[in-house]
Amino acid sequence: MKPVIPLTLAVSLFAVSGTTLAGSDSGLYLGASVGQAQLDFDEELPDPGDVNVSIDFDDEDTAYKIFGGYNFGLIPLVDLAVEGAYVDFGKFKGNVGAISDSNFEVDGWTGAGLAGIKLGPVGIFGKAGFISWDGDLDNFGDDDGTDPLYGIGARFTLFSLQVRAEYERYDLDNFDIDYYSVGAAFTF
Repeated sequence: MKPVIPLTLAVSLFAVSGTTLAGSDSGLYLGASVGQAQLDFDEELPDPGDVNVSIDFDDEDTAYKIFGGYNFGLIPLVDLAVEGAYVDFGKFKGNVGAISDSNFEVDGWTGAGLAGIKLGPVGIFGKAGFISWDGDLDNFGDDDGTDPLYGIGARFTLFSLQVRAEYERYDLDNFDIDYYSVGAAFTF
């Protein structure tokens, strides 16, 4: 019975070490994702003639994101990273006053911190940061700002390739954008 204990311990250590190495890349990474952005914007805004204009957008469009970051890899089984990205949320259709079928386009640059837990090649993470965005509303003009973002995600890593699914929330001035995406990243 005594030889079974060392054999069990050896097999356990071998299994843990293999799954730990499968998700242990640290360093610079680059990636891209594509998904669905959903905008909910319902406001009464004053126009230059002191007349309130009703703006109503409840639409979704295909969006994409190109991102890069650095995973520090300081603590085993924990991911700590910084990430920057360019995100284009697409074109949303809605109503501005009496004008129906107006378009609203939003894009921006983001900076965020990520923290996650590695469970072998699978992991989960959360992010928080800011987006510097620019919006163009037909028949009304441009708007921009810097506002918070946060999100959660899951990833699967095999060697230096990572596949990830994310949900991100962008709390912009008068409206919110929810972004659901699937993407891939490569660690160098």
